[in-house]
This record gives sequence, C-alpha cells and structure tokens, in this order.
Amino acid sequence: MRVRIARFLTFVALVGLGAAQGPTSSGSADHKTRSIEPAVVTSVSLPVRAGTHPYQIGTASWYGEYFEGKPTASGEPYNMYDLTAAHPTLPLGTLVRVTNLHNRRSVIVRINDRGPIVPGRIIDLSYNAAHVLKFDQRGIQRVRLDVVPGRMDAVTMAMLREPAF
Repeated sequence: MRVRIARFLTFVALVGLGAAQGPTSSGSADHKTRSIEPAVVTSVSLPVRAGTHPYQIGTASWYGEYFEGKPTASGEPYNMYDLTAAHPTLPLGTLVRVTNLHNRRSVIVRINDRGPIVPGRIIDLSYNAAHVLKFDQRGIQRVRLDVVPGRMDAVTMAMLREPAF
C-alpha cells in the first residue's frame, strides 16, 4: 500500500514539469483551428513488477487535430491534449499504463473511445500521450499496456489538467 501511495504522490508531484506543444501538422486542411490550452503532462516511468504479465503488447498509433472536438464513444468531446486513448475492448474509464518499448517512457491514460480501426494496432493514443511517450513525430510505436487498478476520480483529473504554477 505504501508503494502505491508513493507512486501516486510522485506522479502528482511531477505533474507541473512540462506541457506538450501542439503538432506541426495533423488532420485535414479544412479543419478549423481552435484555441485550446494543452493539458499539463508528465512522464512517469514506474517500474513494472518482475513476473507480471502485460495486458497487451503491440503497435500503438495516435490521433490528433482532425478529430478535435468530435464526440468519443464515451460521449465527451475529443481533446488531443488530454491523456486519453481508444481501445477496442477495455471498458470506458479504464486506466492503462502505456510503455513505449523503444525508450521505456510510460504514461497513464484513460480509455474514453473505441478503436483503433487500423488492423494490427492495439491502441490509439491522444496526441499528448504520444508526445509524452516521444513517438508523436513517428506516428506508430510498439508499446506495452498494463491495466491500472481503479478509476481516476474527478479531483485527480482536475489536478492533471491544472498548471502547477
């Protein structure tokens, strides 16, 4: 229990360390540009316990500006600066730690949409989540998914979205 509390406090303490910048290009040319404040993000590389099995390993991709503001499967509008993802089978609201297997960077995202629709991909991340994992320029990356027990409450979500300065 102490380890879980320490990990959570570390995660919360590091929230104010950086914000993602917008993509240089994404989506269609006819999409109207909106003024959207990016969410404060952080990358926390939490160690994976020895002997634990991943929920899934495979290829991840990200989606961005073209889908901005469009409704997700959960009913909320898509925000490319939130730490969210689309997964075909996990329940909406599930927290998932996504680890980039190339550089070992991790981020915790909330499943709020369905997808990916491209065969062979296991998850579609928001732009910001891909940015934290350092594959926003590449487009796809091999990742490990680990389901995080519990759900993120509204207070924690607000803490992740509010600047710490």
